Amino acid sequence: MTTPSESELRQGGSPLEGEDLEAWEAAQEAAKLLSTLSKEITPARVAMAGAVLLMLMTMTLSGWYWLLPRDAVTVETQYMQRGGHLMMAELHNDGSRAITDVVLEIEFQTLEGEVLGRMALELGEMKAHTSISGDELEMMVVGHTVWDEYVVWVDVEYLDYSGSLREASWAHTVGVWSQEIFNDKAERHVWPFN
Repeated sequence: MTTPSESELRQGGSPLEGEDLEAWEAAQEAAKLLSTLSKEITPARVAMAGAVLLMLMTMTLSGWYWLLPRDAVTVETQYMQRGGHLMMAELHNDGSRAITDVVLEIEFQTLEGEVLGRMALELGEMKAHTSISGDELEMMVVGHTVWDEYVVWVDVEYLDYSGSLREASWAHTVGVWSQEIFNDKAERHVWPFN
């Protein structure tokens, strides 16, 4: 049995000699269905369906970013050698809920552990999707050579949206380069996997 080509199906007509009538009718129905679908599915409709799908994906992601309870705390610390040792820090709460009882401490130490400088910030509350920097998060340490290596200790603690105490610490060796930037991310917690 031979299968009719697409052009033969569109021409209609009658079944070829020796062809099964039922197969020919099924092929004619399939051709009609394809013809109908090609009229129904237009490039504009495909583009519209794609736009709707993109909007649904965007809404899902924005729901995760803005609505789902989560915490996401990052400390950005910049070290520079400018007539001494200059450190600047910025605290980011990229989570969807406020954090409370926030304590950020940054110490500049020798490799032996001697503290040469310290800066600290204490906040009662830090709202969601905010960042904080300023004079209390800037420190200049002078009188120590820029040819040695030092350690910058970053400690942060806070109460997350569920009232759980979260703590994180990072140590960075500096002094090899005249400028370095560190982005330290505390462990993320997302409801309900808290």
